[in-house]
Amino acid sequence: MGHWIFTKEHERFRESVRRWVEKEVAPHVEEWEREGRVPRSLFRRAGELGFLGLKFPAEYGGSDDLIADAVFVEEISRCGSGGVAAALMAHSGIGATPVWRFGNHEQKLKYLVPAIRGEKISALGITEPDAGSDVASIRTTARREGDHYVLNGSKMFITNGASADFVCIAAKTDPDAGHRGISLFVVETDRPGFTVGKTLKKLGWRASDTAELILEDVRVPVENLLGVENQGFRYIMINFQWERIIMALSSVAMGEKALEETVRYSRERTQFGQPIGRFQVLRHYMVDMAVDIEKARSLAYRALYLYARGEDAVTEATMAKAYAGEMINRVTDTALQIHGGNGYMMEYPVQRYWRDARLMSIGGGTTQIMNEILVKRLGIV
Repeated sequence: MGHWIFTKEHERFRESVRRWVEKEVAPHVEEWEREGRVPRSLFRRAGELGFLGLKFPAEYGGSDDLIADAVFVEEISRCGSGGVAAALMAHSGIGATPVWRFGNHEQKLKYLVPAIRGEKISALGITEPDAGSDVASIRTTARREGDHYVLNGSKMFITNGASADFVCIAAKTDPDAGHRGISLFVVETDRPGFTVGKTLKKLGWRASDTAELILEDVRVPVENLLGVENQGFRYIMINFQWERIIMALSSVAMGEKALEETVRYSRERTQFGQPIGRFQVLRHYMVDMAVDIEKARSLAYRALYLYARGEDAVTEATMAKAYAGEMINRVTDTALQIHGGNGYMMEYPVQRYWRDARLMSIGGGTTQIMNEILVKRLGIV
């Protein structure tokens, strides 16, 4: 379904991305799901095609087109695996973004350029075993020693954590200052003392690797500090807007995919001598799914529009994330129900959509955290 936010060029771009997904990505989803990660060759291929630098400046190999990046998010999210989409989005949409927004020219040349090319994989390291939504409670520290910072701590649930070449790490540079004492650092994963504690097994998103990261006296040069010391919390909050928008967009695209396959299944599956799609109750279920998806799309596109214009989109991005994250759970649950017993079988992809959807109301801030943000933004208290 077309929308005024996209130009004709964007729609042509959408067609090209969709062809690539259908030809080079979707056929390998089952393999990557079993292996628990996507190959580095996928990042390189996406980089060759220009898909990893869409929102970044042309100066560094990007396309300066945030809306095109949104198109890519939607189309890769239709590949049939939330994990494949997550791996690419965690790289270009989340992991490399702090370097673009807060890094200096030298840092962008060193890290952003190869990330855009798909030559280096990035990740964002904020969450810890005891600090998820409460970012201010992170315990990882960065102590200044001459021309280096020494980092100690651990990170948990890090997408691309086992594959990344560099991670943007949040650490306390002033442990007594709460959220005002957090800084961001680019940490290469081959530095002494940096290890992957374990690769985590997940309910969904199985094609993206998720890992625990351990930092033991990891020395990084002062030039690896992103932006200004003790401004990391502000940087993280700024970056959350785009992360939540792309999660909303991804949820909408995943919902579309689930609905399309459910409609097709309802035409092919027969019970009581007729296709199950002829039963009124199931037809109405699918209508409800379509309406729910469109509600989420409207919120997501509104947030995207404001964000692309450089306006404050915190309220809109938060609403979009909250609603879309719950919507995709409802839609995929209904899709599985319509598939009946087959939906519960692993050979039918709808079970994967259902599993992948469950994270959308958790990652990037839970629905409950989104609601708390909205309480404050709307002046309810």
